Amino acid sequence: MSPLRSAAFFDLDKTIIAKSSTLAFGKPFYEGGLLSRRAVLRSAYANFMFSISGADHEQLEKMRAYMTQMIKGWDVEVVRQAVAETLHSIIDPIVFDEAVDLIEEHQAAGRDVVIVSASGSEVVAPIGEMLGVDYVIATTLVAENGRYTGEVDFYAYGPNKAKAMRALAADRGYDLSESYAYSDSETDAPMLEAVGHPFAVNPDKTLRRMAEDNGWPILTFARPVALRRRLGLDTRVGKAAAAAVVASAVGVITVALVSRRKQRLAA
Repeated sequence: MSPLRSAAFFDLDKTIIAKSSTLAFGKPFYEGGLLSRRAVLRSAYANFMFSISGADHEQLEKMRAYMTQMIKGWDVEVVRQAVAETLHSIIDPIVFDEAVDLIEEHQAAGRDVVIVSASGSEVVAPIGEMLGVDYVIATTLVAENGRYTGEVDFYAYGPNKAKAMRALAADRGYDLSESYAYSDSETDAPMLEAVGHPFAVNPDKTLRRMAEDNGWPILTFARPVALRRRLGLDTRVGKAAAAAVVASAVGVITVALVSRRKQRLAA
């Protein structure tokens, strides 16, 4: 029997990046015809409030209900293209330098790195690929005939995060007692309690108090940095970030060439 391995589980919003990953894409979703101007302004305000005060259980539930209702009828492919084409311009500048350091340290120690986020998989998976992590656990939305129904298949939130982590650990052979977890929110207490090495990152008031009561280390991440400027090609994160830059550039060039061809044909 092979020995058990360990893993490092990271929340995404305000732990790896400085904003809400879903709300950050308000502008490209608007430009893709998915959002109204009013909805963009509302999401921008929500992102601002999220960034300065965090969000408790009730606020996150309201945000979830608002987002799932808002995306009902959206074209799945349009969402994926909007994320792919703008990933680096939106997410790259708001990644915490300290989080990337930790990801690289865990990878160097031979641990798998897993992002665990309540945001949709269409947003989280490309971010995970950009950061070179091993797996992502994210909310999955129901789609029929290429469009979202507004229903949620799996909500990666609260106790569901810990449940999904245990399932992945059983599948991949992780020893959770030797694994690590990082989050900023009280709603992720089950996620932190599931591992032997929990860390509170930029914690809200309730999580800070919980960390102090349990003796969990408290970390402060405060240096967002552009990956393309920070990273060389000697790490998995650096290679993944460079590949994402190339893919994003190819996507933009392709869109531009198609647009020019359409203009020529219409002339």
